[in-house]
Formats: sequence, structure tokens, C-alpha cells
Amino acid sequence: MENLVEIALQNVNMAAILPSLVLTCFGMGLLLINVFLPRGTTRHAVWISVVGLVVTGFFVYTGWGNPQYGFNDAVANDNYAAFFSMIFLFAAGLTILMSDDYLTREGYPVSEYYPLILFATAGAMWMASGTDMLTIFLGLEVMSIALYVLAGFFRGQLRSNEAGLKYFLLGAFSTGFLLYGIALIYGVTGSTKLTEIGIYLNAHGSLLENPMTLAGLVLLSTGFLFKIAAAPFHMWTPDVYEGAPTPITAFMSAGPKAAAFAAFLRIMEYCFFSLKPEWTAMLWVVAVLTMVIGNVIAIQQTNLKRMLAYSSIAHAGYALVGLVAANEIGYSGILFYMLAYTFMNIGAFAVLVLAGKKGEENLTLDGFSGFGLKRPFLGVAMTVFLFSLMGLPPTAGFAGKFYIFAGAIKAGYIWLAVIGVLNSAVSLYYYLRIMVYMYFRDPVEDYAWVSLPAAAVISIVIALLGVLYLGIIPGDVMELAKLAIF
Repeated sequence: MENLVEIALQNVNMAAILPSLVLTCFGMGLLLINVFLPRGTTRHAVWISVVGLVVTGFFVYTGWGNPQYGFNDAVANDNYAAFFSMIFLFAAGLTILMSDDYLTREGYPVSEYYPLILFATAGAMWMASGTDMLTIFLGLEVMSIALYVLAGFFRGQLRSNEAGLKYFLLGAFSTGFLLYGIALIYGVTGSTKLTEIGIYLNAHGSLLENPMTLAGLVLLSTGFLFKIAAAPFHMWTPDVYEGAPTPITAFMSAGPKAAAFAAFLRIMEYCFFSLKPEWTAMLWVVAVLTMVIGNVIAIQQTNLKRMLAYSSIAHAGYALVGLVAANEIGYSGILFYMLAYTFMNIGAFAVLVLAGKKGEENLTLDGFSGFGLKRPFLGVAMTVFLFSLMGLPPTAGFAGKFYIFAGAIKAGYIWLAVIGVLNSAVSLYYYLRIMVYMYFRDPVEDYAWVSLPAAAVISIVIALLGVLYLGIIPGDVMELAKLAIF
């Protein structure tokens, strides 16, 4: 027993989890601080959370180029984990900055909201750094449990209760698929470590046609495709996105989606490289279905949160194109696209947060009539974000789609790239429709309730700078994305 303890202690390397450990400590500290402050005071929680994210970002930055492995190689704090961690930190930071005045307006100034975002972010970081299926599963559960609470945070509102319950039930169901897939792969290979699974399957070619191996691959893929909100596992997305608090909808559309891509990409490349023709063919079909369903149904929406929910489904399809390509440009394109999508989508939701009334009223196309004329700054910001979501230059969305589709073409998936471009053209209709209402319809209200809180404005400005920088000078970040690939 002593030898086992010594081996375990020797394999512990706290540097491998240092960034997420720092963030978790800030979250727990914030919970304790909240105990001693009057109920309803939240401003302190905002800035303590932001400081926690900045400090965590510093540790992520200093770890670049200096990979650390710990806990018997179950965790890898490498460039790949660092790149995705920065995406999660940006998503959490922008969400927190837009939340304070929104929570007060909605009548829920509860400071526990902010530690939950920090814990969800820490879970996402464990998913990105996990090199063992159980580590990834642990991160997924930490992230998901926090999101279940946040989705139903407005417990006095029926829509929020519905969102939280649906996300909890369907999320638990999909987690069952994921865990069953892990069990089957463990049964075949005798390991949960990603590299060991890949080496074992490659060395025993007969296992590649084993029904348990294929079933494990399908079940694992099902669990992650649910989290990504890919068709046909997307049905929860519009109801949950519409019912959840708008900042949480923004966060869910970016951070957790990127975390699912991070874990899914690492698992597929490390474990199932010997089955690459099979899973790329499967994901080819899923990517096309996801793009088409997301864009076609988005056209029919008049509620902006539901429209952006279906748009989010379509963007998951674009990112899946990079996974199908399965080459350097495709994989690095996914990393770039997740960062770009974080800025443009959270920025669009930040404008919706400020445009909405108490009770989340006015978040419809009619409610946006003349909005750009009455509130020029928010109108211009929304226009830039919509241009990026369309994929028009010189924005981050254009650069992201360019890299994704270039990867597909280089891999020989020309028709997949063509379908992606055609779907981007379809999306022009519903994005431009929002702009038409903002600028070419007479205002039905004066939007006097719309204020510009400093924190929310900072969030929008950061998102704007991110969208424009990644669109105008994408090369530097793309080089970092290439360095982050395994």
C-alpha cells in the first residue's frame, strides 16, 4: 500500500491543473465572501470574478510552450489546453461583465450566480486538458451541473424553470450515452487513457471491426454531439436558449460548446485515428444536417434568442467541417473558429441584454424596429457582429469560415465545402433581416429604457475589438492555433 501511495504522490503535478485550480479557489473564495455581505449586493462579485479570470489567464499564458503533465498523465496542460482555456476565459469574462445590471433589472441580484460561471469555466478547462476519459467526464459533469443551475436561475419564471429542467433531463440522458461509450471502450482496450486506447486499437486491427468498439465510438460521439448541439441532437437548444437568462444563453453558446469540441477532437484524434475513414464519413453527414437544419429553421424565427439558437446550431455544423477534414488546417481552423465565434456571438447577445425590457420583453424582430437609429452605438455594434456571423470580410467570421472550408478542400471534401458556403449564403437572409428592422423600419418605441452600463459597454467593446482583430489580422492567432494542435 505504501508503494502505491508513493507512486501516486510522485505522479501528482499541480502545475498541470494550476490555472483551473486558481479559478476554482477564486470561485470558492467568492462563495465565502458572499456569506458576510448583505443579500442583493453583487458589484463586488463581478470584479472579484473578473480579477480571478485575469489571474487565471496569466497562469494560462505563462504555461504556453511549457507543457505539464500530471496525475499519472490524466491531465495535460499543453498548448492545446491553453488555447481553449483562453476561449473559456474570454467567454466567462464577457458574460460576467454584461450580467450585473441585467440581474438587477430582472429582480435577481444574487451573487452566487458568478461563482457558478467560474466553476463551469473550470470544468470546461478540465475537459480541454483531459487526456483520460474519466478526467474529461469529470470536467463535463462539473461544467454541466453549474449550467443546469444557471439555465434555471430565474426560478420565479416559468420559461427559466422549463429551460433548466429540459437541459437537466436531456443533459443527464446524453451523459448516460457518453459514459456507456467510455465503458465499452474500456471493456475493449482495458484503459481509459486516450493515447493507450489509440495504441492498443492500432496494434490489434481485428478490434477495429469489433461491435463493442464501433458501439463505443457511436455512443461517445452521441454524447459530445449533444453538447455541441449538432443535428439530430439539437432539439433542446432553442427552448433552453430562449428560457435561460440571456447572458447565460450567450455563455452556453460559446464556452461549453468550445469545451465539447476540445474534448471531442482530442478523443477522436488520439483514440480513433485507426478508424478515421469511418468517423469522418459519419461526421460528414452530421455536419451537413446540422448546417441545413440550423439555417433553414432560423429563417422562420421572429424571436431573436431562438433565431440565434438555431444560428448556433448552424455554426456547430461549420466547425464540424474542420473535424471532418481531419488535417492541420481543419483542426487549427476549429480552434480559430471557436475563438471568433465567442466574440461575435457573445457580442450579439450583449446587445440583446441591453435592448431587452424587464421580463426579457422586446427581444423580437418587431421590437428591434428602428433600434439602430435610436441607439446608434448598439446598432453599429450589432451590425458588426451580424456581419461576422454571416462570414463577411473583414470580420472574424469570414476568416474562421475561410480556414475551415480551406481545410475541407485540402482534404478533398470539395462538396462539403460547397454545401458550407451555400449555407452561409442562406444565413444572409435572417441576419440581414435583423438589420432591415433596425434601420429601415419606423421605430415603434423610443427605447428610453436602454442604458449603457460601463461593464456591459466594456464587454461589447472587447467583443468588437476581437471580431475586427481576428478578421483583419487573422494570421498571428492562426499560427498560435497551429502550434496548439497536438
